[in-house]
Amino acid sequence: MGHGVVTAIPDEATVSAGVRTDGATAAAALEANSKTMNAVIAALKRAGGDDLQTQQVSLFPQTDEQGKVTGYSAQNTVSAKSDIAGAGALVDAAVGAGANTVDGPSLTLSDEDALYRQALERAVENARAKALALGHAGGFGVGPVTTVVEQGATAQPVYDSAVAVAKGAATPVEPGKRDVTADVTVSFTIH
Repeated sequence: MGHGVVTAIPDEATVSAGVRTDGATAAAALEANSKTMNAVIAALKRAGGDDLQTQQVSLFPQTDEQGKVTGYSAQNTVSAKSDIAGAGALVDAAVGAGANTVDGPSLTLSDEDALYRQALERAVENARAKALALGHAGGFGVGPVTTVVEQGATAQPVYDSAVAVAKGAATPVEPGKRDVTADVTVSFTIH
């Protein structure tokens, strides 16, 4: 078994911003929501948000204890991506434009595939080092690889706030670090 790890600092952030509005009728709640949400979307774009995507639109009745409808609530949530340094500005822009729910940021690595391939290489190197140690202890040589089986990929957060990003933003965001890991099972010939 070989294990490989590559540690990197996340460089992308996704922020979800939403608007919840209430109204006496379904149409009134939705109209108020649409007006504010359009302002939030425009603010996210002005703040540098990319890849805007609607996450949810909902409309539901509000009721009293007897189950009588007393009004309606509308909710709309959109996500936007930026680099890490821009994540705080996205939050501030959305709230400034009327968002009353914010989720995130979700931090990711833009080059996770390349990092995973590096982790795979390290996992195979780790497996070879183990095989050589076994060969040395057992008095046999280690030959070429006969099979390699990949066990799966994971990207795990490593909590480290040593690097502060989004300097000067009212809402700070710290990227920490992420470990991209790979595990393999390698069979070698012995002689």
